[in-house]
Amino acid sequence: MSNSTSSINPTLSAELIHSVVQQYFAASRSSNQAEAMVVCFAADSVTHDPAERPGLRGHQELQQFFQGVISLFETVGLQADFISINGNEAAVKWTGYGVGRNGKSVTFEGIDLFQFNSAGKIQTMRAYWDPAAMLAKLQEGA
Repeated sequence: MSNSTSSINPTLSAELIHSVVQQYFAASRSSNQAEAMVVCFAADSVTHDPAERPGLRGHQELQQFFQGVISLFETVGLQADFISINGNEAAVKWTGYGVGRNGKSVTFEGIDLFQFNSAGKIQTMRAYWDPAAMLAKLQEGA
């Protein structure tokens, strides 16, 4: 008996998932951050982030969210510290580094859980981090 689920949504290679995750985090440090990050996502993706409720749907909402966060900084970027892949999912522990518009350096950490579609795009992302702590640091002396 064949497994119909695997034929509908075949397991992607770990190498492909790792590559897309690395592309996403590298995009966070690129000159066109928001646009480059959005390219990693499916057009109908859903993203859950504690800094934005309810969840974000699709490229336009995601780009607006990324652009809003980026606008708080002079420079900012995320670095993947650890990537664990299981089937079409990945868990990533990351560290963010930035300099706010107030000149203050800030470091923040989190965990993102990614689910990938059969095309190798991020279909769903759940982010776990503390945006309030980051914002407090960015508002010091403002």
